[in-house]
Amino acid sequence: MAPESDLAAPGLAEVAPTEIRLLKGKTALAVTFDNGEVYEFPAEFLRVLSPSAEVQGHSPDQRKTVGGKRDVAIMEIHPIGNYAVRLGFDDMHSTGIYSWSYFLKLGRSQGRYWREYLDELAAKALSRDPPPRA
Repeated sequence: MAPESDLAAPGLAEVAPTEIRLLKGKTALAVTFDNGEVYEFPAEFLRVLSPSAEVQGHSPDQRKTVGGKRDVAIMEIHPIGNYAVRLGFDDMHSTGIYSWSYFLKLGRSQGRYWREYLDELAAKALSRDPPPRA
């Protein structure tokens, strides 16, 4: 599950969002593109597929499977030039820069990426639920 790896696909760079909006108590983000495509991303999905080096590593074998983020929320959206945003989550993660092409790639393959993530959690005996508080 490495959505960043194939972003060079034709047509991704030419599309830009016309609206990025927080939904549902900051637990989802809606992205509308100028070509008419609209995607709604749960915060958990965006957090566990963060394009940050902390999650993706610097090579495919360094990528981490992040569990325990079922209840994560998006607290901040910071524009990065005219090509991306940086999302700040309530678990203090804020290093991923989500380009327009990354959002589009995630949206177009959201079902597949989610299934792969759930399979990875199961294979590594991880849970979507946060650990119990002591």
